[in-house]
Amino acid sequence: MTATPNIDLPDDGACAFCAYLRGERPYTILCRTNDTATLVTREQRGDPHLLVIPIRHMPTVLDLTDQEAASLAISVRNAARMIDRAYAKPGIAVWQNNGVPAGQAVSHLHFHVAGTLKRGGTDWGKVDELNILETERIAARLRE
Repeated sequence: MTATPNIDLPDDGACAFCAYLRGERPYTILCRTNDTATLVTREQRGDPHLLVIPIRHMPTVLDLTDQEAASLAISVRNAARMIDRAYAKPGIAVWQNNGVPAGQAVSHLHFHVAGTLKRGGTDWGKVDELNILETERIAARLRE
């Protein structure tokens, strides 16, 4: 049972994010704490585009404990700082969606943190999916 009985969650089957965290599926994990992980998404909607997720599976922001909320806020801030340091973007977007009507596609809470594109903003349409080698290159630049 979750704290989100009114939220229309995506019907996405087994959680891909949990599989990434367990190492069952390849994905670039930039950094990890006891409560959170920061991933380099394969769908780069910004320059660059990261996902900050809780380690514990939960579908929405309504399910967070106070400790998890604090840890996520710090990890989102740290992701923005890495983008600022490594990419010197004039803007950084942070967004989070709860429920299908809000645009949530994966039923594991996640925050998007993305440097703005040259034309401004971020991409909301279909974007090409990067391979792991490309997301690892982004991670290496962010870690420098």
